[in-house]
Amino acid sequence: MGGLLVKNGFVYDPLNNINGEKMDIAVLDGKIVEKTRNAKVIDASGMVVMPGGVDIHSHIAGSKVNSGRLLRPEDHYKDVEARTAKTRSGVGYSIPSTFTTGYRYSRLGWTTVMEPAMPPLKAKHTHEELNDTPMIDKGAFPLLGSNWFVLEHLRAKEYEECAAYVAWMMRATKGYAIKIVNPGGLEAWGFGRNVRDIDDPVPNFDITPREIVQGLCKVNQLLNLPHTIHVHTNNLGKPGNYITTLETMKCVENLATEVNPAIHLTHCQFSAFAGNNWRTFRSASEEISEYVNSHSHVTLDIGQIIFTNTTTMTADGPFQFILYQITGNKWVNNDVETETSSGIVPFRYKRKSYVHAIQWTVGLELALKIKDPWKTFLTTDHPNAGPFMAYPKIIAWLMSQKARDAVISKISRKARHKASLPSIDREFTLHEIAVVTRAGQAKALGLKNKGHLGIGADADIAIYNLNPEKTNLAKEPAMIRQAFKNAAYTIKDGEIVVKNGEVVKSVNGKTYWADLKASQSLLEIEPELQKVFEEYYTVKYENYLVPNHYLSIGAPIQIQTKV
Repeated sequence: MGGLLVKNGFVYDPLNNINGEKMDIAVLDGKIVEKTRNAKVIDASGMVVMPGGVDIHSHIAGSKVNSGRLLRPEDHYKDVEARTAKTRSGVGYSIPSTFTTGYRYSRLGWTTVMEPAMPPLKAKHTHEELNDTPMIDKGAFPLLGSNWFVLEHLRAKEYEECAAYVAWMMRATKGYAIKIVNPGGLEAWGFGRNVRDIDDPVPNFDITPREIVQGLCKVNQLLNLPHTIHVHTNNLGKPGNYITTLETMKCVENLATEVNPAIHLTHCQFSAFAGNNWRTFRSASEEISEYVNSHSHVTLDIGQIIFTNTTTMTADGPFQFILYQITGNKWVNNDVETETSSGIVPFRYKRKSYVHAIQWTVGLELALKIKDPWKTFLTTDHPNAGPFMAYPKIIAWLMSQKARDAVISKISRKARHKASLPSIDREFTLHEIAVVTRAGQAKALGLKNKGHLGIGADADIAIYNLNPEKTNLAKEPAMIRQAFKNAAYTIKDGEIVVKNGEVVKSVNGKTYWADLKASQSLLEIEPELQKVFEEYYTVKYENYLVPNHYLSIGAPIQIQTKV
């Protein structure tokens, strides 16, 4: 692979404390190097240079996503991707097809994306779709918060045995991190029920969501996984749920280590609601941000809503049933044997709806009120709060009060008066944008070669046509949106894949997974699992495992466990 030299750009590399310095970035054999000779030169004068974008939470592949495509043929024709000499055709606005997903992320300058909700039984399907998604590196989080084996071990406080099972699961499914959705509630949903709060026992298991979260946090630390537990809280989407969110964060306070947080709360906007019902509904961003500002064991992503027509999809089957009842829209419900559930409902977020307008303010308020950008990351929980293609718009809202005010002037009048967002004058810098879209997410995921431009890092680079010396970006939000919508260049593993917003080369990305070294506990668990599969599962043990060849370019992260 030939060398490349990116010259004279304004470089934003927070993990290496580089804040807008004019400098050169040298690339050789897909890595950042100190210098290179006879390299192809990209003149980045007057442009912003950042590491490739990282998305910690985006539903891009798997059985749930594919069911959403089948449910919504009307979504296909809203946004059509025409075939070019370098790209394949594709369709989909909120649920784009696999190739289209990769092309669109790459045009934005994003190079790494995590699929955050993989039913273990459907892992083969998930990896097939991830392999079919070009341009980006990726990984998937197995759903474990209502898994029968996990619940049984945690009920008995058998943490090492549970860790051995989770280690097996990561290897079996080629998973990356522990995902918990509505802990215990998905198991209850198999019987048409839900859990009411963090201390409501799960039917048939005599264990509470609190114990599940705490137990899997301990398991995560025993296994030394690169990312913390990734938690979608109980009571998501309900007025007053911020109390549950606070209790979820508090319950693992004493489990944090000096160097690592204990928990990541995902799409926190949906979990930061105050009020007793929809009439008294209000933002609880103040309560959540106050807690996060005073504690170091939590990271979160915002799940910023976009005023648009989208598709909601989540393993939280009970929540999706409520959404179906509220909207009367189409609805898909699924139960995945002893593991998890899911639901899919089309949805439109409206500016003039008081509830939707408050939701819009909540995500931005969280990002702007949490003082440390390393604790909060930009997402839309794609496609739940809106498609990831809205990232340039959100970046403009974070960087420009003028951009926020333009939307505030159009939302529900009641929301305008109730929300605290209009009074917030904080405007993100490009350095902070690089944190919340790249460096912070890579750090939280434990991806040591991502999110920075230091020597030895993967040569994933985004170059944007923005000149911070000549433009007051806060006063020119349209320039921010345009620049981040179409990267001047996206470089993936040292190759130019996008130029001036057009895909010029299609490449395959790597799949990251946690390759936990087999301990004695891990070896002993397999015969017992084989017996359980014979009794309870509809597939054979051997057919459950994801073989290495399902990952076209695997990138296992080898981990030494503590069990």
